[in-house]
Amino acid sequence: MDEPSLLGRPVPLPPNPDAAILERVPNPDRAADYVVRFTCPEFTALCPITGQPDFAHIVIDYVPDEWLLESKSLKLFLASFRNYGAFHEACTMLIARRVRAAISPRWLRIGGYWFPRGGIPIDVFWQTGEPPAGLYLPPQSAPPYRGRF
Repeated sequence: MDEPSLLGRPVPLPPNPDAAILERVPNPDRAADYVVRFTCPEFTALCPITGQPDFAHIVIDYVPDEWLLESKSLKLFLASFRNYGAFHEACTMLIARRVRAAISPRWLRIGGYWFPRGGIPIDVFWQTGEPPAGLYLPPQSAPPYRGRF
């Protein structure tokens, strides 16, 4: 899928992540190592046991190779978790695997900063390996959950 099909028209929200399409566009500067960051501060999914909503701040950093991730398709993909039941770890890793499969980046890192359920926040991190040498890599900068003061 090399030509985005979701751009320029209304598209319904996919019913679940499996039905969502992640699209890609050509990287205009393949010779350079640079970081692309997507941040989703209002990610939601459902607890697979209780059906209650879970909330997270998702940060995706990647160094593109041949492809860039098309942002509208990513937004629809992330929103498709809204009525999807899965544990925090499973949601975070599913996002990572789908992004990796869609664009085969040179390097990929994901941080899932989940808000507390049962009094314990769960943060999930994964990356493909060491980032390219000399790469400017900003910290993910999502503060840990501290509650209210």
